[in-house]
Amino acid sequence: MLFWEDFHEGHVATCGRYVVGREEIIAFAREYDPDPIHLDDSAAEATRLGGLSASGWHVCAIFMRLLADGLLINADSMGSPGIEEVRFLRPVHPGAVLKLRRAVLETRDSKSRPEMGLVKFRFELIDATDAIVFELIGVIMFGRRNPGARLA
Repeated sequence: MLFWEDFHEGHVATCGRYVVGREEIIAFAREYDPDPIHLDDSAAEATRLGGLSASGWHVCAIFMRLLADGLLINADSMGSPGIEEVRFLRPVHPGAVLKLRRAVLETRDSKSRPEMGLVKFRFELIDATDAIVFELIGVIMFGRRNPGARLA
């Protein structure tokens, strides 16, 4: 189990493997983002995306799956106060193999809640060519192993 004290500025870790399926892209789009670039091969090929690609919201859901499996399920996570930035840098096409990289940007203890600390991360989804396709910067609250202990 990971606690707030286990995170240190500058630490980078990579986890997970997710293969994006064509039918999955279409099913997600039908339900949540029915733009033709996510539903129809010929419509998508006529765009700058160069073919059928996952909705940005679908990519966010894939990110969340990898984050849960690779970090949150094995940590004393207490949720998030919010996301600062989300960027979709490259299209995610069927067959893309994605992994999650996380970098700790900053840690701070909570002044008002001694049982928790906050960690600011840069998260990236990386494809098989090591290209970054998605980036998210946000904060996660974690329980403390030693509630109430202050940093010097």
